[in-house]
Amino acid sequence: MNSGILYATLAFLCWGLFPLYFHAIKEVPPQEILAHRMLWSLLFLVVVLTVRQQWKWFPKVLRQPRVLASFVASALLLTANWGVYIWAVNNGHVIDGSLGYFINPLVNVLLGVVVLNERLRRGQWIAIAVAASGVAWLTWQAGHLPWIALILGITFGGYGLLRKTAALAALEGLSLETMILFPLALAYVGWLTWHGHNTFLNTPYDSTRWLLAAAGPITAIPLLLFAAGARKIPMAVLGLIQYLSPTMQAMLGVWFFHEAFPAERLTGFLIIWSALILFVAEGLWVSRRAK
Repeated sequence: MNSGILYATLAFLCWGLFPLYFHAIKEVPPQEILAHRMLWSLLFLVVVLTVRQQWKWFPKVLRQPRVLASFVASALLLTANWGVYIWAVNNGHVIDGSLGYFINPLVNVLLGVVVLNERLRRGQWIAIAVAASGVAWLTWQAGHLPWIALILGITFGGYGLLRKTAALAALEGLSLETMILFPLALAYVGWLTWHGHNTFLNTPYDSTRWLLAAAGPITAIPLLLFAAGARKIPMAVLGLIQYLSPTMQAMLGVWFFHEAFPAERLTGFLIIWSALILFVAEGLWVSRRAK
């Protein structure tokens, strides 16, 4: 098996279980969870880099403004994606969050066309048009855009594109992103501590502290796997594998979190799922013809 496919598959399996993790620390405000993800991720990555004696890249990057700018952009996209998703899970929108990651594969394909000059076949364009009609249906029946899904799909699509074309490998790139985010996270946690609102210090539950500290490896390991996989496989293949994560999240939203899933919403999801099935089937058919 292609190692890129293996890495990406493991990453999306981990992300598929994320609602359970955020549910376990639902007493912590979403923005504080986000800050702890940044802080503990950097600590974890610094340990990994030190053990591997892999710091030679850092001084060189500091002398490359364009590389730094690209990682500032990817760090901001990652922050937006994390923040919206944590808020969605902790406010009863797990299914809406899963929709964002169902849309994201098609966002990846469009970005591949617009930015990387990849060409789409007629069947792929039809799949994208069907998915767009599904989003339009959800917008009409809800009376507003599915903004949670759209923000998650677009931010993670942009993040995947930047990481695919990044000048640094997976470990170094993620480490630089967390270094960029670290001062903001540290300042926010310091502000919370000053005002007596630091949940990590105030909670009576040791389990909450351990789970917040575990945010480092829980966050970093899937991102490392994703970044490593994204560099080795085409954007279209990456998009196909990503179906694992939202499928798991949607199932958790219905069966574990007992979120409402009326017929109107189901119709919109079925349209988008049809688009994804069409996209996959067209790709398999073209591949078989080529062989």
